[in-house]
Amino acid sequence: MKVWIDQDLCTGDGLCEEIAPAVFTMLDDGLSYVKQDESVLQDPGGSGSVALVPDDLWGAVQEAAEECPGECIFVEDA
Repeated sequence: MKVWIDQDLCTGDGLCEEIAPAVFTMLDDGLSYVKQDESVLQDPGGSGSVALVPDDLWGAVQEAAEECPGECIFVEDA
């Protein structure tokens, strides 16, 4: 599974980071980003902003996407 965030829709609530801190993080700009292997992927709109999600984190990522008030988290099949 792959996940990415549309920063234009992000409201900066940080729920995603609370639910799945291994996959999501907030940066100084107040927006959420995905991370992979502890590297923050911060190329909004580019292919460099898509993270592969390990199988054991799939449920948390799905929950984060469902709970996101900005509806900015997008999950795709790998």
